[in-house]
Amino acid sequence: MKPYTENRKARHEYQFLETYEGGLVLDGSEVKAIREGGAKLEGAYIKLMRGELWLVGAYIRPYSKMGNREDYDPERRRKILVTIKELRKLTTKLEQKGLTLVPISFYPLRRRIKVSFALGRGKKAHDKRDSIKERDRMRHARRYDE
Repeated sequence: MKPYTENRKARHEYQFLETYEGGLVLDGSEVKAIREGGAKLEGAYIKLMRGELWLVGAYIRPYSKMGNREDYDPERRRKILVTIKELRKLTTKLEQKGLTLVPISFYPLRRRIKVSFALGRGKKAHDKRDSIKERDRMRHARRYDE
């Protein structure tokens, strides 16, 4: 299943420790807009507020065939649905210093749209350089193996 959108910069900025998936509470026009390719996750993050997970900063443009709707906010907070067991686990892990929840992608699962997110720790500058070197080394090895 091909994702509708990915947060490619997150893989560079964060070291992922665990990945999760959750449902999104969306309007019908938002679902159509995401399927149309109108979503961006750059700069988005997931926040724990009042015992619920919220996707903050994700941009979902208005659906092209919806017409002009002034009351639509493309960057509004959207609720993420996870099980209570996962929520408790995430709550305890987020209390540790330096850990955050980062959205990775929106993807289809049957007729629903899911969000994949990870518990991550921010990389330092030297870690980013190391991952770039490793990626280049692997690319070079693949090029000369073929």
